[in-house]
Formats: sequence, C-alpha cells, structure tokens
Amino acid sequence: MRVLIGAASVLLCLSLAVAVDASELPRFLEKARDADVVILGEIHDNPTHHATQAEIVAALRPAALVFEMFPQLAEGEINDLRANGAPAGDIARVMHWDVTGRPDFGYYAAILAAAPGATVFGASQPAVDVRRAGVEGAAAAFGPDATIYGLDQPLPRAELAVRARLFTAAHCGKVAADRLPGMIEVQRFRDAGLADAAIWARTMTGGGQVVVIAGSGHADKLRGAPAAIAVAEPDLRVVTLGQFEAPPDAEERFDGVLLAPAPARADPCATLP
Repeated sequence: MRVLIGAASVLLCLSLAVAVDASELPRFLEKARDADVVILGEIHDNPTHHATQAEIVAALRPAALVFEMFPQLAEGEINDLRANGAPAGDIARVMHWDVTGRPDFGYYAAILAAAPGATVFGASQPAVDVRRAGVEGAAAAFGPDATIYGLDQPLPRAELAVRARLFTAAHCGKVAADRLPGMIEVQRFRDAGLADAAIWARTMTGGGQVVVIAGSGHADKLRGAPAAIAVAEPDLRVVTLGQFEAPPDAEERFDGVLLAPAPARADPCATLP
C-alpha cells in the first residue's frame, strides 16, 4: 500500500481497566517494553479500554502511534497540528470526526497526549477501497503489495469456517451466509492495512517502537494484524493486548487480556435487521 524507497523497503482521565488478575497489566507492560510493535486492542466505545491504552502508551513512550480509525490521508495534517501545539479539537476537525460515528474523540486525544513526541500514522483506508475488498477480494483492493501480506493466498477451508463463525457471533447471528465471504475479505484488507502502517511507521522512525490502537479483533495473533505482520516481517517482535468486557474464548490469541465493565449502551443486536 505505502511505497517505500529501495527494493528492500518493499518488504518492509479515566479509571484503569479491571484486569483478569491484578498483576496482568504490569506483566503485559514487561512483555511490551522491548517489542518492535505493540498492538493495543479495544472495544471502541469502552472508556476504560481507552484509559488503559493511554496508561500503557505513557509508560512505553513509543516513537510512533498507529490508529485504526485515523485516515491515512490525514496523517500529515495531524502531525503538523501536533508539532504546532494545536488543541485536540483541531485534530478531530481535520478528520471530520463528528460525522464518522466514532466515539468521543477525547478517548483518543488522551492517547495522543500520553506520547507527545510520537509520530502519528493512520490506517483507515478510503471507503471505496473497503467496498472493493468486499466485492473483489482483499488482494484486488490492496494492490501490488498484496503478496507481501499473503492476501493473494486463499484462506484454508477450516479457517474460513472459523472466521465465519466469529463474524456471525459478533453480529448476533444475523449475518446472511452469502455476505460472510465479503466481510472476511474486508477484515483481511483492514488487518493488512494495519500491518502495512505499522511497518511503515517503523521505517519512518528509524526502527522505533510502534504502538497500534485498534479493535481487539485486529490484535488477534492468529488472524489479525499480527498475523499479517508475521508474513511480511517475520523477525519483528509483536506483542498484543486484547481488551474485552467478558473473557474471550481463546486467550492464547493475545499476549495479555484485560477486562473492563461494559458502559451503558443500547443493545447492539436490537438495531440489526
């Protein structure tokens, strides 16, 4: 997706979360300190998850921050605004945050403030490319670099079945079977985009530590962005945190798991057709 110079480059506040046990966060920080890439998962509207991300970022002080929900095309403006001491509201405005349907930008502003010297990178891709991934497949939407992240390879039948089950469960069992292949390809496209942004951020900061802020599904070591990074740059050390409101069914998919109570929200299943 991002073009690097040279052939080799192509490969290239709020209360703390309630942990599974009281020592989980310190244990995770110990694992994360020497990592090349740290992926911090979240449920997007859970304020405690964001407070924990800000706490971890403040402890690590990474060279770069990658945000799943920040547009790649806006990252230059974001970094200019940060360099000039602009308030968080100005950063939100360049991304048209108020019309995106995203949670309160203050959650992410706290993460930005926790690492004032970090360079910011966006991993959100244009909607037209996301739609193309759902129709033509992740490889077609990603472009020539698709092979770097293994997007040109079809998923094994058993893995497709697992992902279909996960998507169906995440959507309250209301996903039509004929929509699942496209949804799986969109997720592959987004995971590869996060991986691409993280690797680019490493390159642009001279090999500095990168922290990625994304939904917990993207932090999944078996099938999320870490898996895409492992295909492209297998020597990078990636450490992942999954944050949830109930224990996940397979904690081995993450290097650390934290739980926090769900905020007051409407039943998401009630709004699905």
